[in-house]
Amino acid sequence: MQPQMNTNSILNRKSRLIYRKTLYISLPIILGSIAQNIISITDTAFLGHVGHIALGASAIGGVFYLAFIMLAFGFGTGAQIIIARRLGEGNNQKIGRVWEHAFYFLLMLAAIVFVIIKFYAPQILQRFMVSDDVLHATIEYLDIRAFGIFFAFVNMAFRAFFVGIGRTPIIAYTTVAMALINIFFDYVLIFGNLGFPEMGIRGAALASMFAEMATTGIVVLYTLIVIDYKKYSLFRFVKFRLKIFLRIFRIASPMMLTNFASIGTWFIFFIIIEHLGEMELAVSQIVRASYIVLLLPVWGYSSATNTMVSYYLGRKRPDMLWYSLKRILVLSVVSVALITVLFFSFSETILSLFSNDPLLISMAFPVMLVISGAAVVLGIAFMLFNAVSGTGRTEIALIIEVVTLVGYVWFAWMMAHRWSGEVAHVWTAEYLYALLIAGMSLIFLVSKRWEKAKV
Repeated sequence: MQPQMNTNSILNRKSRLIYRKTLYISLPIILGSIAQNIISITDTAFLGHVGHIALGASAIGGVFYLAFIMLAFGFGTGAQIIIARRLGEGNNQKIGRVWEHAFYFLLMLAAIVFVIIKFYAPQILQRFMVSDDVLHATIEYLDIRAFGIFFAFVNMAFRAFFVGIGRTPIIAYTTVAMALINIFFDYVLIFGNLGFPEMGIRGAALASMFAEMATTGIVVLYTLIVIDYKKYSLFRFVKFRLKIFLRIFRIASPMMLTNFASIGTWFIFFIIIEHLGEMELAVSQIVRASYIVLLLPVWGYSSATNTMVSYYLGRKRPDMLWYSLKRILVLSVVSVALITVLFFSFSETILSLFSNDPLLISMAFPVMLVISGAAVVLGIAFMLFNAVSGTGRTEIALIIEVVTLVGYVWFAWMMAHRWSGEVAHVWTAEYLYALLIAGMSLIFLVSKRWEKAKV
């Protein structure tokens, strides 16, 4: 009997350790995600009181911009996986090389993306959009927002480093600062308060750019003052080595394509809705802001899943994959469910923050019912999907994402133009997305084809 009790005690301690480690990594990212997404949420809240054209334009422009940001996020995730693996192996000195090569590439990529957004976005958007008013407002937004891309990409490089080594509190600090700066400049620039010029949607874009600039300054100072960067051979800026870059790129490129395809598909999703009407587009932007709130825990737990899976594989402990994943799944589902309950307890108050138009609010409520259930299912799906990425088999993650997104777009288009035409029904595509990505990720993980992956 005693050996059994000892075994249970050890398992309980191990379980508590997994929960603590998951929360240590995840909570700062969740807090950071709250602050980061407050930018989108506050833009929506302020612009919702400007009018439905500005609200719709911020939806299209915001998702278009975010699609390129996710290229940087994908490359950063690839670097993060390798950094976590080197940490697990005890090779701290190699972490700096990985980070610096990621930094080189992200700066170059930022320059390319800037040119695309600044000079080619109008031609791209006018091919898809129906409303001239929303198109012109979207171009106004992106014309200023493009300058923030350099700061955003640098921030992604630092994020990869801090998440990879498990020092995530800085993410919360910087993004809280980002949110506060964005809220202030939204307030003064959109409506022209405190003697500032009234700029409308251009003010929202400028506020976001100032917030990204401030974040870069804070994270650089934090790294230089607080972090023992010499321990990781950081800021040596060694000569570029193709071999190191290609190793990162092999892991990161599928993640880049995965993230770009995911948000790019969301852009297509919003274009599908824009064809239903300007009001439907405005409603969907309100829903998107609300959806972000419901999924806040998911972003943190997803990063924890990535880091912990890669870390344990680096420690030659593949048995810990399922052990830790099950506990992260519990945390994810419970957290999303609690936020969903709280959200609906104050749904009328929350929706009124985004608009004072009774018609918009009444149209948004049925869609909110749809996405509340989808958020819980995604709380499972994203953990399984990020476990696949964490094993280093990012090419499998890309295949899963592409197959899922094809089905997602097809379903949304059919629902909009063949089966229903109701905006709430179009949003049910989120359920199909979650079920497909969860099912395929689970099949791969059970197959154990990830055990021999090299990073």
